[in-house]
Amino acid sequence: MLLVLKFAGLCLCLGLCRGLQFNDVDEEAPSAAQTSKYGSLWPLPQEVNIAETSFKLSSSTFRIVDSKQSSAGPSCNILQNAYRKYFEYMFGVARKQEFGKNGRPGLSELTELQVWVTSVDSECDGYPSITSDESYELAVDQPFALLVAPKVWGALRGAVLSYEFLSLLLHLLCFKIFVFNLMFQETMAMNKYNVFHWHIVDDPSFPYLSRTFPNLSQKGAYHPYTHVYTPADVKMVIEFARLRGIRVIPEFDTPGHTQSWGKGQANLLTPCYSGSKPSGSFGPVNPILNTTYDFMTQFFKEISSVFPDAYVHLGGDEVDFTCWRSNPDIQKFMEDHGFGHDYSKLESFYIQRLLDIVTSTKKGYMIWQEVFDNGVKLKPDTVVHVWIGGGSNEELSKVTASGYTTILSAPWYLDYISYGQDWQKYYKVEPLNFNGTEQQKKLVIGGEACMWGEYVDATNLTPRLWPRASAVAERLWSHQNVTDINDAYSRLSAHRCRLVERGIPAEPLFSSYCPREYKAV
Repeated sequence: MLLVLKFAGLCLCLGLCRGLQFNDVDEEAPSAAQTSKYGSLWPLPQEVNIAETSFKLSSSTFRIVDSKQSSAGPSCNILQNAYRKYFEYMFGVARKQEFGKNGRPGLSELTELQVWVTSVDSECDGYPSITSDESYELAVDQPFALLVAPKVWGALRGAVLSYEFLSLLLHLLCFKIFVFNLMFQETMAMNKYNVFHWHIVDDPSFPYLSRTFPNLSQKGAYHPYTHVYTPADVKMVIEFARLRGIRVIPEFDTPGHTQSWGKGQANLLTPCYSGSKPSGSFGPVNPILNTTYDFMTQFFKEISSVFPDAYVHLGGDEVDFTCWRSNPDIQKFMEDHGFGHDYSKLESFYIQRLLDIVTSTKKGYMIWQEVFDNGVKLKPDTVVHVWIGGGSNEELSKVTASGYTTILSAPWYLDYISYGQDWQKYYKVEPLNFNGTEQQKKLVIGGEACMWGEYVDATNLTPRLWPRASAVAERLWSHQNVTDINDAYSRLSAHRCRLVERGIPAEPLFSSYCPREYKAV
């Protein structure tokens, strides 16, 4: 990622459609003998200074507490939950066995991690946003460690680092073995992803259960009861993410990728013709009917109330004009509006009206790059999503030269797999390697690792994502000069084993093994 910090927002995208093909990479493994001086820290912070000092930790004495100066106290549930969670991660909710005694003798004991949120408004009760301050500083010294952050979002990011660092001490000194069963968003947080781009519907299925239009999922989902996201499900996902400092940005992609919409909403899609007669099939959303815009107005009014983030992703990509070209009513509309035979103008007509509808709900919007390419009039705060692999650097130059912020996902389509260590090609990408001024490059506010669902479901999602998505996370989070593949291999291998320890079946980087204390559930 989303989701950024070398940029402004790391993202992780899940969805049901498209992808790009990439070339294979060198299959030779980096040097496994090289051990990183940073241990297993991942992604690497912007700056790290490590002293040759060791401490011991004890579950009976160690505590994570608010500092006396902190503006976020015991009533800040988002931090209190994080304290409990990371304490359990360090000292165990499912202890399998214990080796040896409590560490080496003669070591100083670390008794506290104090968390100091410095701003008067800690944002404890808010949601993360595109402008959230996620910076932090962590200092570990006797007899306590101090985590300082302006806002709770930085405290959450620092808590992950604190856990990784302190857990390293725990593994080295206490020789304990723990097993954890963690959820998908939990894994995002462990890798410092901060945006969950939820491509929630597409051609094959409409699983979002709309209160306003329940037939959309009743008739458009794979199954109307077992394969839908109820309002309670969506609320749970959003709150679970909020407690981990993760934004949830839904995508409802139109006018293409909408076959499932038409099953539950009559007259929404364009009837296709074969000669002078309807063929019985349907194409994209019908852009010439007023009822289309009445529907979209009501639908996005609901979406704006369900999803609290300031942005919604409106898609706008891969629109097939074949059906529009075949429809006589569309042809007449094109003639009446002076569009000639340029169906991208019709698409722009639709998108422009949709953007006006969404603007009226007080939401900002993200769009795929085709909307920008087709010359649609966009609000100044529009986020243009660059996803097409060929020419992505040129696209970034054009988008930023026009003054729009952008996020990049073109190099990071993780649903495409290849033989060998493809994490390396994701890691080696430099997102700012395009022609543009420094001001233009500041408009690249994030990157996104995408996982589309044509060949992915619950059976293979996790091992296909991790640790490949971890490589993207470090590229976006860490300093631009963090490029050493051998060092990355050492840390990422250890990080992968840490994920396995926590019950996450992350795939190996190369022929290797995790130490005896690591066991997947």
